[in-house]
Amino acid sequence: MKPGSATRPPVEMNMMPNSVPSQLFLRTWLLWFAGTLAFPIAGLAGTAVAGPVDDAGAALVGGAVAGLVIGAGQALASRRRLDPRRWIPATAVGMGAGLVVGAWAVGYDTSLPDLAAMGALTGLVLGAAQALALPSRATHRWIWAIAMPALWALGWTVTTLGGIHVEDQFTNYGLYGALTFSALSGLLLHRLLPYRETTQPGNTPVVASPTSPLPSRKG
Repeated sequence: MKPGSATRPPVEMNMMPNSVPSQLFLRTWLLWFAGTLAFPIAGLAGTAVAGPVDDAGAALVGGAVAGLVIGAGQALASRRRLDPRRWIPATAVGMGAGLVVGAWAVGYDTSLPDLAAMGALTGLVLGAAQALALPSRATHRWIWAIAMPALWALGWTVTTLGGIHVEDQFTNYGLYGALTFSALSGLLLHRLLPYRETTQPGNTPVVASPTSPLPSRKG
């Protein structure tokens, strides 16, 4: 070492910054997963208003009511990523129309293949409506529309295999299917619309809402 030269302090490896995104993702995903509770409530509400899904009128009204509840639950669980003014009406309309198409196509039957097909058709209409309601910053929004038929068919399949009394002709699948759907759709939503948290001067956290751009940094 040359005389007069200052020694450099050892560099401390801090792994905390790398863990922050993972922790943020986990909290965001868990909140979306908790939105599963909206599905059984939606099924009860749809049945209470329209009765069993045994004709087009019951499918339309019951599906719209269930979609209203599901949309509200998802918007609430999204950590402000979804604009409720767009997401809730889109989910209500998409599910009402989708259930009409799906239930009619299978003759209102409740066998496993019929419910899987009904779910796929419901998800086809619902997914398109919700994709249009995603915020403008969502990347590749149509992946959501493509995924919904498969996820809704899977939801009905898991519910049926779980022994739920699907012969009662509910508007949407039950808790088992909802858990499966929420787990997978939460991963997809994070891919298309990741949660963003920035800080303003003074280290005050700011959540980016779906209707406003991220605050710019002043250098």
